[in-house]
Amino acid sequence: MASTTGTTGTTGTSTCPYCGWPDRAEPFQVVSRHGTATGSTVWTRCGCGSLQVRVVGDQGMRIVSRSRPADLPWGDPAP
Repeated sequence: MASTTGTTGTTGTSTCPYCGWPDRAEPFQVVSRHGTATGSTVWTRCGCGSLQVRVVGDQGMRIVSRSRPADLPWGDPAP
């Protein structure tokens, strides 16, 4: 799985780099949810197919890692 770790967590991007869909909007599918000492980790799938790791806690939600969609070739994110 290719990853663009920190796409939202460190750059402040608020949209998916592959399809442009807003990170906080639907559609996304919750794949799994895991409680942690500081909140939860939620694995979701964007409408384009990108798998995302969301950390949810007292300070809100941030995406800390995401994969490229399965059908996107290696290289830079789609325009």
